Amino acid sequence: MNPATDRMLTRIKDVYLFIHGNGTVTTENVVQEFSITARTAQRDLNVLEYNDLITSPVRGQWTTTARKVKLPS
Repeated sequence: MNPATDRMLTRIKDVYLFIHGNGTVTTENVVQEFSITARTAQRDLNVLEYNDLITSPVRGQWTTTARKVKLPS
């Protein structure tokens, strides 16, 4: 994979771990935590939502789903 793809996948994984560790977070929390634009955060969140790893119970808020994920130890 090219370096940009590796960075994106690493960031998306980190976003998932951030949500998993904090319970429910807002899109703005993700923007601030990772120093990314709102559009980039939304793109990353959409990838996670598409893969059924997170859900948005309220607009702009995100939480993980019950889907099993192997977390790094």
